[in-house]
Amino acid sequence: MPLLPRRRRRKTPTLMATLVAVLALVAGGSTLTASATSAAPAASSTTTSTTAATGIGPAMPCSGVPALDLAAAVPGVPFEITSATELAAQDNTLGDWAACDVKGVIAPQIHFEIKLPVTGWQADYLQVGCGGLCGNVNLTNAPASAGCVPLTDGAFAVASSDEGHSQGGGLFSTDPTLRADFGYKSDHQLVQAAQALIKKYYGRAATHTYFDGCSQGGHQALTEAQRYPADFDGIIAGAPANNFTALNTFSHAWTAQSVYLNGGPATLTNADLAPLHEAVLKGCDAPADGIIADPLACDWDPADIRCAAGQTSTPDAYCLTADQVTTVRRIYAGPTDEHGRLLYPAYQLRGSEPNWAGVITPATATGTSGDIGFVRETLRYQIFDTPQPSLTYKDIAFTRASYKRIMALGEGMYDATDPDLSAFKKAGGKLILWHGLGDQHIPAVGTMAYYKAVEQEMGGASATTDFARLFLLPGVAHCGGGQGPDTFDALTALTGWVTEGDAPARLTTRSLDGDGRTTATRPAYPFPVYARSTADGYTPVRSAAEADLKLNWLGSFRSGYETVGAWVGGKWVVRKGRS
Repeated sequence: MPLLPRRRRRKTPTLMATLVAVLALVAGGSTLTASATSAAPAASSTTTSTTAATGIGPAMPCSGVPALDLAAAVPGVPFEITSATELAAQDNTLGDWAACDVKGVIAPQIHFEIKLPVTGWQADYLQVGCGGLCGNVNLTNAPASAGCVPLTDGAFAVASSDEGHSQGGGLFSTDPTLRADFGYKSDHQLVQAAQALIKKYYGRAATHTYFDGCSQGGHQALTEAQRYPADFDGIIAGAPANNFTALNTFSHAWTAQSVYLNGGPATLTNADLAPLHEAVLKGCDAPADGIIADPLACDWDPADIRCAAGQTSTPDAYCLTADQVTTVRRIYAGPTDEHGRLLYPAYQLRGSEPNWAGVITPATATGTSGDIGFVRETLRYQIFDTPQPSLTYKDIAFTRASYKRIMALGEGMYDATDPDLSAFKKAGGKLILWHGLGDQHIPAVGTMAYYKAVEQEMGGASATTDFARLFLLPGVAHCGGGQGPDTFDALTALTGWVTEGDAPARLTTRSLDGDGRTTATRPAYPFPVYARSTADGYTPVRSAAEADLKLNWLGSFRSGYETVGAWVGGKWVVRKGRS
């Protein structure tokens, strides 16, 4: 069956006015026309719909897929199919479409799954990222694709992998091959294997390839854009853990050492977060909706609610002890060395406090925070050449010497911080970055800093927005949740950008109740523009704090730090290079 032509989407005058006005703000303008402030449909709201009766059908039965000999289909990427199962539409968690559900292994042990639509396929391919340290295959981990009609109708073949291991912790990293598969190789190999399988199943390869991931998935996304710029036409990178080495050592250890001051019990617990947040909202002059839209512009000092001499904090008169003031100040400041330079280019933003529960703060003073576990896995198994099982967050020293040592060990294999995306842009790639401003795991400032580095490398804001845009979501926690609207569809916006050249002027985010009904909406504009709450709705405003962001950071966003590893003559050899 021939591929259906995509309908070209027509921009309404209001949407075009919004695009022009917002881009003027991105570039540094300070005014906005009246037409641009009026309500406009989201750039991602119109789509080419597919139905079960349209699209490209298979060239072979699903039952024949396991018999395919694809071991040599992709040079350097040996893989095999382990099973292929016919999946009924009602059993498909991705949408109402029947699929050939294929599972396989890429050598040595990258397990993957790909769902191939039986009807409705539009020659599109979507690869989905992982979370945490991965360790499992999850095709539903695409938080920026909520409500994407082509996805729910079966226009995409969808695949994901476990990144080469089946463990939730970092023990796999003691093997150098698995370390490299996790660090940078697995997604590049998966897209090649998937294209070979797709070509056999449908008789043709996918026309357009996309990637959607958040957290570790965002890290995977940026690794692809930087190291393998021709793999994907469109990439969504949410809350990326791209500065992986420093994040899982200095950033998480800093918050842990701040909460457990001097190795003692926690100075701050989950019970403190609600009253602390109330004080922050008041100190930052938050609007009635309780969402701080431009948290970088707020410098509220926790000392403002320090307990007076002899005062005891109560629910009605909440105050912070001297140690608690120190803790909160440190969390807002971020990890610094002996000269006050950041060891990770980010810090927690004011307004994120409710989301700290269980990650930065424990349930009780003698409990354990999530940050302690994150640091443990990385220190013990992922950084050093030999396991260091005795190391804990307490062993991290916040010094220049410690930073240089740890980064030299880990950044080449794990990090995706190269701002040079010229090859990705030249290949026609489009990138949507997004981050919740209330992120408790990966502070959003780091993504802002990376994006600004991309702007500088690529020749300025205009040259960057041609192919890459960053959207910040006020009140949203890590990859979703939190206090702000957190459900949105960036995938439809991305496909329109790739196939029609329709760059997203804004995304519409939604809050949903337990029944899936929309209870609130909020527009998100390209960085550094944010939506200011007004009596009539929201107005796009350029954030001077975001646009002028400068960090006293010991590190740098640069090219040339990357390494690749391979077995040569029975020895594991690591050399400089992207691939």
